Amino acid sequence: MAIHIDRLLETCVKRNASDLHLHVGRPPTLRIHGRLRALKTQVLEPADTVALMKSVAPERCQQELQEEGGSDFGFAFGDKGRFRVSIYRQRGNVSLSLRLIPSRLMSFEEIGLPAIVKDLLRRPRGLFLVTGPTGSGKTTTLATMINFINEQIDHHIITIEDPIEYYHAHKKSIVSQREVGVDVPSFAEALRRVLRMDPDVILVGELRDLETMEAAVRAAETGHLVFGTVHTTGAQGTINRIIDAFPVNQQEQMRVQLSTSLIAILSQLLLTNQREVGRIAVFEFLVMTPAIANLIRENKTFRIDSNIQTGKRYGMQLLDDHLWELYNEGVVSLEDMMDVVRHPLSVQERLDRAQAGIPEVLTAVADEEEPARPAQ
Repeated sequence: MAIHIDRLLETCVKRNASDLHLHVGRPPTLRIHGRLRALKTQVLEPADTVALMKSVAPERCQQELQEEGGSDFGFAFGDKGRFRVSIYRQRGNVSLSLRLIPSRLMSFEEIGLPAIVKDLLRRPRGLFLVTGPTGSGKTTTLATMINFINEQIDHHIITIEDPIEYYHAHKKSIVSQREVGVDVPSFAEALRRVLRMDPDVILVGELRDLETMEAAVRAAETGHLVFGTVHTTGAQGTINRIIDAFPVNQQEQMRVQLSTSLIAILSQLLLTNQREVGRIAVFEFLVMTPAIANLIRENKTFRIDSNIQTGKRYGMQLLDDHLWELYNEGVVSLEDMMDVVRHPLSVQERLDRAQAGIPEVLTAVADEEEPARPAQ
């Protein structure tokens, strides 16, 4: 009996799954609240995954699969949502991973975003980075921010995405959404041309190479509000990752540029919510201050964590502190918390003190050791 893609997509939407995986030798599998659940259907054969792939993939993506071994695209499933699809070859067979992008945009309160984010979105220029591993909700957070600007301010918003996930209607703003591979060949090419299109806000789906990073920082410096994503965890790690992507002779200049253009880094993870069905976002949030800008310029990023901890009045928080708060409220489990904390030893000490009944005194995060500098 043939397996129909529409029935699988319908099941994905009905069961509130985030992803659908189609692999040879296994039944279709859903990811529900972070856990994989196989459907009670037949095991997929090579011919099944090829047929399922052909039923959703545009001709250009089928061609790319043949030539490059993989392709990404998006499509709308009626009014029930959009799917972002990755098709690829493994062990000589075709596999598909489909991510469900809900049709409804979430509010700041539903996501749990810090209140100060709304103020930052009104800034006329600067670089706002949203970071985290794959599947951590970065796209949803960015879509919520773009929607806020769209509803509140008369701007020209240009997004560069691979593929387009959330569709934005024109509201108070004009929204131009460019899809890499359909409307423009690459992120770098789109960024080269974007400044001629009279943008106020630019969203770069992913800062994945040197050229894209450079262009995004330049756009932020020249009077535009620029959003971008990076696959890193933590604010400090994000800054290091961007600077380290540049050749040594350009790193000093990039530190100066970042210190003046960066306005915030929101780093997030999604964990299983123990109190209710679903998942909850955990955040680390850095807001640029003169002190942090100075640390970036002086290559002392190892001191950023302690500045975040003392910057609560600006809405800043460390990932480990937010995790600890959610654990104490019974929202996340001990196992989930310990799997993702950035400083397991200091969190373990907190646990030991709590179990011994010792009242908690907020101690400053120890600065990580300064990395050894290369000999001049």
